[in-house]
Amino acid sequence: MDQNLQRVGFINWLLLLVGAVVTGATSLSAGTQTGRAGAVFLALGFLVALVSYFQMRLRTREQLERLEFDELMKSKGGSTLFGEGAGETFPAQHSREQFDRWMVPIFTVFLFLLQAGSGFVLWTKITTDAPPIGKSSFAMAIFGMLALGLFLFGRYSANLARFGGTLLLRPGAGYLLLGAAISLSGALVEAAVWFRAPVVDLYGARVLSVILGLAAVETAIGLLLELYRPRVRGQQARLLYESRLVGLLGQPAGLFKTAAQALDYQFGFKVSETWFYLFLEKALAWIVLLQLGVLGLSTTVVVVEPHEQALLERFGKRVSGRNLLEPGLHFKFPWPIDQVHRWPTASIRHFNVGFVPDPLMEKEKTLSWTRSHNKEEVPFLVASRSQIDQAGQLGADQAVPVNLLTASIPVQYIVTNYYAWAYNHSNPSNLLERIATREIVNYFLSVDMDEIMSVGRITAAKELQARIQKKASESENLGVEILLVGLQDIHPPVGNKQVQVAAAFEAVIGAIQEKEAKILAAEGYRLATVPKAHAEAARLLSEAAGYRVQKIAAATAQAARFTNQLAAYEASPSVFMQRTYLESLARAVVAPRKYLLMATNTEDIIMMNLEDKLRPDLLDVPVALPPSKK
Repeated sequence: MDQNLQRVGFINWLLLLVGAVVTGATSLSAGTQTGRAGAVFLALGFLVALVSYFQMRLRTREQLERLEFDELMKSKGGSTLFGEGAGETFPAQHSREQFDRWMVPIFTVFLFLLQAGSGFVLWTKITTDAPPIGKSSFAMAIFGMLALGLFLFGRYSANLARFGGTLLLRPGAGYLLLGAAISLSGALVEAAVWFRAPVVDLYGARVLSVILGLAAVETAIGLLLELYRPRVRGQQARLLYESRLVGLLGQPAGLFKTAAQALDYQFGFKVSETWFYLFLEKALAWIVLLQLGVLGLSTTVVVVEPHEQALLERFGKRVSGRNLLEPGLHFKFPWPIDQVHRWPTASIRHFNVGFVPDPLMEKEKTLSWTRSHNKEEVPFLVASRSQIDQAGQLGADQAVPVNLLTASIPVQYIVTNYYAWAYNHSNPSNLLERIATREIVNYFLSVDMDEIMSVGRITAAKELQARIQKKASESENLGVEILLVGLQDIHPPVGNKQVQVAAAFEAVIGAIQEKEAKILAAEGYRLATVPKAHAEAARLLSEAAGYRVQKIAAATAQAARFTNQLAAYEASPSVFMQRTYLESLARAVVAPRKYLLMATNTEDIIMMNLEDKLRPDLLDVPVALPPSKK
């Protein structure tokens, strides 16, 4: 193999190593994530170019060994002590074969692990942090010069590999050209950062991470297909560690040649030699530029939806006079000169404090304290008046004036001033959540647990809404209106398998309720018994007073009667005695049943009414006769 090709291979891995170091240092200095991913690509390219250079040296040694053997055969007249296939005769060939058989697959497996691991780490390490603007111009210049150097030597190396008839230069040349494209992308990303569009760096890092993952998939598929590839003696196989994806991204022109060959094979004639295909190949650059121009013009029209408001920025700064765009059609300069940031100001936004909702639990209609209502519940410290009262009786070491309580608190709000929402704070949504959490924690420490779990829930919700609104509007000027602060699922913490907090709390509450029920039952018995006893005492006193009045009146009447009887007796003793006797007899025989004993030797007829009079007052009622008719 020509020594010139070997020197080119040496320069390939050296340039890739220098490019990886320069790109990595520049990325760390400028804080760009796209450059960090580019450094990983260049480092992987350095390993590939280094292995291909080592393999190139082995093949050069094999060719020199073959030439020496041919010269020796000519000088000896074609006779040799050993056979041509013996390993002792061709040690360089044996070393190259062992390297191709063992080291190349092992390195390819190692390359796959590096590609997959690097792609995963890059994707997980991507953040939304914006690169500093102060170092973007310096990084832009470094990336631009690096892209130019990698492209020039990569192009030279690729053409040399094509016309020189060696495949070992292609992997390094592909990574050089891909490194040039990545460096150019890094320069464009830094330009976007300088124009106050740092989100381009985030997208660039994500794209490179995906490409690295696709390269790992391609390497894995190549390893799998290598197991079933037919081995034909004398046929040169494609390098196992060479990536077609890298070559395609580094040399997009190869895609057109591949497409032309596919069309020629599909239609059976030279489609690539027709005038239309040749015209399309020549005018493709202008067509792409025209599409990019149309795409740029499309960014000059902005349609703001009825439920949205938008902010217009020019080179990352506010545009005076038309900073806030209302719903409707608006025109602006193309991207990246002007940028529009939208926000659904008419839509109700919400966040949750104290819990992470569980979609499966939302379908259940009945919830109990002993089961968790959400995926995650955060306990709050809340005051306990009952424990404060018990502290004086039980001692400070037995009664704690606070308790734990979990609550699901959804907070709903709308943005009323998008200007203040977007510019006063870098992350207003996160700030509003922190304000709400802080106010809720402070409020729970000032209320009684039993009160907020029962009658004080509505009052607490209104108080929390007022506090969060005051803090968000007056202190932080967020430009939002708090619509709702809900207090639901308030209960003691569920606990774990070892400590069932909610069940123990239910037992305590049940005992308290049972005690209250017994107290109320005793109070009811007292209220029923005491008035009844008072009524009975009043009745007895009334009866005694009536009996006393009756006895006094009877004695007074009897004394007065005796005075009158004495006067009658003195006037006529015999008449008085006879009359008194008859009156006594009449009173005596009224009620008892009377029996008549008649004589049998007489014929007297006596008419008597023998009917029993059960109620004389009912039977002996005089009945008025009807008036006589004249």
